[in-house]
Amino acid sequence: MDEIDQLTPLDPAYVKVLRIVSGIFAIILIIGAGALEFTQLAPMGLIVTPVILLTAYCVWVIPQRRYNRWGYSAGSDRLRIVRGYLFYSDTVVPYGRIQHMDVDQGPIERPYGLATFSAHTAGTHGSTIVLPGLPHADALALRERIRDYIKQANA
Repeated sequence: MDEIDQLTPLDPAYVKVLRIVSGIFAIILIIGAGALEFTQLAPMGLIVTPVILLTAYCVWVIPQRRYNRWGYSAGSDRLRIVRGYLFYSDTVVPYGRIQHMDVDQGPIERPYGLATFSAHTAGTHGSTIVLPGLPHADALALRERIRDYIKQANA
């Protein structure tokens, strides 16, 4: 089997990050539903109960499903990122096509030691490839690996 066919999962802590982000939006929705309940436009519980159930599903179940559907492989000369279930995406980018790379950490990723790796290629459609949920050290190592490949190819 080719080395590019074996996918590496994202860091398991990424599920927690996804849950926190979803939870922030869930709180906003629940507050909005509570405000609607307070105006008494509908019988008590008719608005807030479904919103709470829906947000609980979105905070607890969906992040794990999203995590399970991500994988990547950093081959000797290309990066492959696979994601999605309903909208499936399998992207392969040759290292030589990458123009620049970013490693970003947001305030929610930082405490978990995670980062998002982004690679930018020439073109318009699909010119930015994003790989979230990597351990920060792995994202930096991936960036250096690609940088070394590009240096050797241009030497």
